[in-house]
Formats: sequence, structure tokens, C-alpha cells
Amino acid sequence: MTDTCDILISGGGIAGLTAAAAFGSAGFKVICVDPTPPVTDGAADGADLRSTAMLQPARMLLERAGLWDRLAPHAAPLQIMRIIDAGGEDPEPRVTREFDAADISDLPFGWNFPNWLLRREMMARLEVLDRVDFRAGVGTKRLFTREGSAKVTLSDDTTIETKLVIAADGRGSPMRTAAGIPVRTQRYGQKAIVFAVTHPIPHKNVSTEIHRTGGPFTLVPLPDRDGMPCSAVVWMDDGRLAQERMEMDVAAFEEEASIRSTHHFGPLTVVSKRQVWPIITQHANRLTAERVALIAEAAHVMPPIGAQGLNMSLNDIATLLDLAEERRDSLGDAVMLDAYHTARYGDITLRVRGIDLLNRTSQASSTLARDARAAGLSALYGAAPVRKMLMQMGLGMR
Repeated sequence: MTDTCDILISGGGIAGLTAAAAFGSAGFKVICVDPTPPVTDGAADGADLRSTAMLQPARMLLERAGLWDRLAPHAAPLQIMRIIDAGGEDPEPRVTREFDAADISDLPFGWNFPNWLLRREMMARLEVLDRVDFRAGVGTKRLFTREGSAKVTLSDDTTIETKLVIAADGRGSPMRTAAGIPVRTQRYGQKAIVFAVTHPIPHKNVSTEIHRTGGPFTLVPLPDRDGMPCSAVVWMDDGRLAQERMEMDVAAFEEEASIRSTHHFGPLTVVSKRQVWPIITQHANRLTAERVALIAEAAHVMPPIGAQGLNMSLNDIATLLDLAEERRDSLGDAVMLDAYHTARYGDITLRVRGIDLLNRTSQASSTLARDARAAGLSALYGAAPVRKMLMQMGLGMR
């Protein structure tokens, strides 16, 4: 059996679901497939307990996709980004600097959401879009392209003929592999533990990143839980240490996490399961092939620093959507895809290199390197024009 559509999206993660909603809302006929049905309940097995900070530019895409009104009631605003260096002999703050969104905008830097909740609201949006056909439990298997269209064979042996294939199928992307696009991968020997906590001291919509040897410990605001302030945590460190912490009982883990947080919000109480993820940098040598465009982790993966990962993915989608709307009659042709690669590749390369450098700096273990990191933070913060430029660059406004 052969089905037809304008766009086939391989991958039903947050980026794939956003793309399906955006292109479906723009009037394109979309089929989106994913071998794993989305888990939309935070208490269910397999729920993604990470959170995602949607920065200011992401809101415009979410509005175009008909998603923002669904998500806004669940948003935790990110008004201030606080960076703490605790790289002295004892795990105590020695340099604290705050970057306030009010210095560059009337809006917060962004808004934080639990990943499982994003999936829930995105699936609800797709259910009312008659131009979108979401197929859970089905993946992509084979790709055949020609100048005028692409044919994709799915895992249920259905064939899809389409004008454009969007690969949103993760760091091991089957469609990227089928298109013959190589990637470059850098490993750090790090892992990130992700979990949610409550704490007695309110976060006041401040995202806090605490640097010490091994990687940052980041607390990102979430809505209150059971009357207590709540934050999502990403704890990056040496892979062996992270694995040992995963095996701790809850009380021991809470004590160590509280120490690592410098007790900034008081003692931490874990209120979710713990999950662990390997930290890598990876980016594709090219963002396109014949009738194929890469977005999100199929195109770029980086350490979770500065909320860049998914926001870069949303920039991919917005750029591709603009080009698709401009070229409806030639959707997915070489001119459109070359324009997409040109528009995105330079920005992706710059940000991948920048986050790689920040992560290596965060891993510093020698006294000299840790002191240099603290001095660098103070110097960057002390120059107001530089501070504003860094905030604008982080939001993608430069």
C-alpha cells in the first residue's frame, strides 16, 4: 500500500511533534511516524522526566503551530539566569552573577516545561489537525529518492510517497543514515542525571547553574508541587560518578545533591524518578540530501548548557517552515534545501563549538583552571555591553 503526503516526519519526539503541528497548521499534509508511542503521563513508565526551557524565539513558532495557548498555563517563566562558581576547595559559592531578562526585553528569557507535559499537549493539538496523520508504533525502514519525490518504506511495510522527508529521529537517525549523511561525534566521559526536586526556598523564577569540577548542576524552575517550590535538575558529572549516584538510595542521593547544590535553595527532596543520559557533542556534516532535511538531534546534539539544544531545533523548524511556505509549488526541491542548509549550518556550527568550549571549561579540575573559570565569569559580567550581547546571543537574537 502506498500513501501520499507533502511531508513525512520521521520521529515523534518534541521536535517531531512540534514540526508536525507547525506544518499541519500551515496547511501541509503531514504524516509523522515514531516507533515508540509518546508517553504523556509523568507518572507512567518510560516518561521523559527532563524539562525543556523554551526561549523567547520559540514562542513565535509555538504560536504558529497552535501550541502556545495550550502550553502557557503550564509555563514556569525564566526571568533570571544565575551562574554560581563553586570551584574552590569546599563546595561553597565564591562567585555569583545574575543575568536579568529585563536588561534586554519586556519578556522572560523563556518558559520551562516538563517534557512529558509537552508531549501531552502536542499530541492533543495533533488530534484536532485534520492535515496531520500521526502513526505511533511505526518507524522508517528504507529511503529511495529521486529529483521529484521520495519514497519511504515504514516498518509496517507501508510505502509513503512524499515531497519532503524531515528527519527528526534522534542522534542515531535512520533517515540520516539512509541518506548517507555522516556525523562527527565528541564524547566527554560525562553523564547527566535528571530529576525533579522540591525545596523550601522559592526559586523566584530564577534558573540557577552551579559550576564545580565535572560539569554544571542546574536547577530550572517548575510550577509549585504540593505547595512547595519545585525545580527540574540536570546534574552533569564524570560518567562513573553519575552511575554510582544512580545506585544510591534516595536519602543518600538527596544529601549529596543538596551538598552539590551548595544548599542554594535549602535541602532538596527528590519527587521524581532519576534518569541518566550520556553527554556528547554531535553534528551532521550537512543538513540536507535529496528530498531530505535534518532537524533537531538528527542534525545536532550538544551538552545541556544554556538551553540551546531544543531551541536550536525549533530554529531549524521555523527556518524550514518559512522556506516551505515561500516555495509551496517546489516543496523539497534542491533550491529550497540548499537555502535551508545555508541558513542554519553556520549558526549550528558556532553554537556547537561554543557549548563544547563551555562544557570543557565546566569540567576543569585543576586549581588554576577553576580559578580562571571564576575570573572569566566575573570579567564577562562586569562589562555591561558584553553581558547584554551574551544574553542576546543565548536567545538567538544575534
